[in-house]
Amino acid sequence: MQASKAYEANFDGLVGPTHNYAGLSFGNVASRSNEKSVANPKAAAKQGLRKMKRLADLGFQQGVLPPLERPSIRLLRDVGFSGDDASVIARAAREAPELLAAASSASAMWTANAATVSPSADTEDGRVHFTPANLAAKLHRAIEHGETRRSLGAIFADEARFRIHHALPGTPALGDEGAANHTRFAREYGDKGVEFFVYGKSEYGQGPQPQRYPARQTLEASRAVARLHGLSSDATVFAQQSPDVIDAGVFHNDVIAVGNRTTLFCHERAFVDQHKVYDELRTKLDALGTPFTALEVPESEVSVEDAVSSYLFNSQLLSSTDGRQLLIVPQECRENARVAAYLDSLASRKTPIDEVLVFDLRESMKNGGGPACLRLRVVLDEAERAAVNARVWMNDALFTQLDAWIDRHYRDRLAPADLADPKLLAESRAALDELTTILGLGAVYDFQR
Repeated sequence: MQASKAYEANFDGLVGPTHNYAGLSFGNVASRSNEKSVANPKAAAKQGLRKMKRLADLGFQQGVLPPLERPSIRLLRDVGFSGDDASVIARAAREAPELLAAASSASAMWTANAATVSPSADTEDGRVHFTPANLAAKLHRAIEHGETRRSLGAIFADEARFRIHHALPGTPALGDEGAANHTRFAREYGDKGVEFFVYGKSEYGQGPQPQRYPARQTLEASRAVARLHGLSSDATVFAQQSPDVIDAGVFHNDVIAVGNRTTLFCHERAFVDQHKVYDELRTKLDALGTPFTALEVPESEVSVEDAVSSYLFNSQLLSSTDGRQLLIVPQECRENARVAAYLDSLASRKTPIDEVLVFDLRESMKNGGGPACLRLRVVLDEAERAAVNARVWMNDALFTQLDAWIDRHYRDRLAPADLADPKLLAESRAALDELTTILGLGAVYDFQR
């Protein structure tokens, strides 16, 4: 039966004022290769903001998620630094600069890791479910989920329509990296769909594991999220990411695959037993009367190394209002000759992708995050969309406000050594305090409470 009209909304994270290149993410090639270089927080925030505005102008549902409070004085106090805030920062800079770097990371900008989201068409209780990711593999990210849950609660406040869970326990056995390892297939967004969970390893089961870089998502975590969301077993598929591609720098599934509605766009080396994965997806979707297409990119045309360096698959695959599918890719895809040639060939191949749009997201890309990293996908029917905090939807007025807000509060140069500057904390808090007014969030930050 056809469900009520629904939309896929993308909620992008605003890049925070402390955006820097501290190289905190082992296994993320771009993050480590740009370690200690100088960042431009103002440019980073504006690049992301312009992506949001362009997609909103094209008719897509586009929302905004706020940055988290950074540096996190709470983390620094929890590990033994005391005194006033300036003293805490100064002592951490002297004694444990690696902890100050973790406390100052603006990594919450990559909201694909904020949570896993299941739409009401899929869940047992008919609500939209959110589970904030515990991000247990990395200290600078493991501190995010409590603040993330608070922000989500300010935006999706109607408990009759939205259920926001707590993160899973923060242990490696339940390592959960959010929607970067999750996608959903359905004929129309409002129809019942099949949710696709990709994991790097099973903590307790048998199977291959990467040897060079850690597998951040576990099967146990993916299954736990599916249970929390009330998803049926006949509408979930769990697949293991190929360990060798994790060792090549594919730290999340969204670096090697992206899906939308009835299409999975992926590399031929993305999954263990890849054709069995396709078969299970096809079988479960067929039971719902939904077709399935796997658009597989061969290694002979685009290598895994090319995919990692260009972030071809860390793209957004979107359905426009006229039914056409758009692929949103970073500028780096045009700078890699093999990837550019593949994209140019899409029209002649008669693939499900109708158009490719290119965006400059250089500041995010240098830290290992492309277009897909910057967004959290939330399927909403019309009543659910109306229940969302209206002030977070991108439009001309909000763009103008946020563009001016960035100009007022953001630096255009930030080196790792600048994290020791206590003025950065004051600047960041002033920016966030004003932002909560612009977005109508209330007192979501610790310093406001």
